[in-house]
Amino acid sequence: MAAGDLVEFGKALGAGLAMGLGALGPGIGIGLLGAGAMQAIGRNPEATGQIQINMMLGIVFAEAVAIYALVAALIIKFV
Repeated sequence: MAAGDLVEFGKALGAGLAMGLGALGPGIGIGLLGAGAMQAIGRNPEATGQIQINMMLGIVFAEAVAIYALVAALIIKFV
């Protein structure tokens, strides 16, 4: 095993860990957002529009964190 192979292995492992761990939090957060929105809509159906708008904004901000993790993983892998 050459030193270059070990470096490539380290990059692949680092990129995989960065993306895996970076997507874990947003995935859980989006699930909690969806569950909370469904409970809120069940309790107050008249507020469905406002609840959905706020839920979508929360999902977008949570997903932005996962996109940052993807960018970090790509930088680790290819730089």
